[in-house]
Order: sequence, then structure tokens, then C-alpha cells
Amino acid sequence: QVQLVESGGGLVQAGGSLRLSCAASGRTLSVVAVGWFRQAPGKERDFVAHITWSDGVPYYRDSLKGRFTVSRDNAKNTVYLQMNSLRPEDTAIYSCAGQVLGGKYAYWGQGTQVTVSS
Repeated sequence: QVQLVESGGGLVQAGGSLRLSCAASGRTLSVVAVGWFRQAPGKERDFVAHITWSDGVPYYRDSLKGRFTVSRDNAKNTVYLQMNSLRPEDTAIYSCAGQVLGGKYAYWGQGTQVTVSS
């Protein structure tokens, strides 16, 4: 099993920044990549970004490119999501997920709330 714990959410004004963290523990060797997702109230969960563990290759939702940056620190088993120029529409619960071979996101964190005020 792999445990994922997010942190760093909170309340921020529009235009501000937040950095989310996703700390992994357990059988992390089974995880080939970590993704970030978000779910706003009354909406479906959306893909945000993704990064591979081995070589740190990032991938982003097109609409978020340039504002969000995903990175990882292998020594700390932690993935980060730097969010800049935040907008009220970025308000959501942000969750990280561990992807295993085959492409499935098999492990999920509990999520962290991000609220952007106008």
C-alpha cells in the first residue's frame, strides 16, 4: 500500500499563490507517477497535472499551463504543485494520486481545500 498526504491548502486572494505538497509513504516503488486532480463543488473531478517519479517529466491540463508547476523531490518522496495567479475558479479540493504500471491511479490522498477569494 501507498499512503499519500496532501498539505498546503488554504484561503488566498485572487492573484495570490499557494504551494501544495503530496507526501508519499509505504510501497512507493510501485508508483511510477503522481497526478494532481481537483474537484469544485457540484462539478466532476478534473485532471490538473502529472509528473513521473523517475525523470520528473511534467504534464499539464492545457488551460493551466503557465500558472501551475508540478515538481518532485525524490529524496523526500514528495510532489509539489505550485499555483500562481490564482483565480476564484481555481477553488476546489485538490487531491494527489499515485499512478501504477498500466496507468491506473491506484492510490489517493484525502485532499486539501483551496479557496480563492475575489
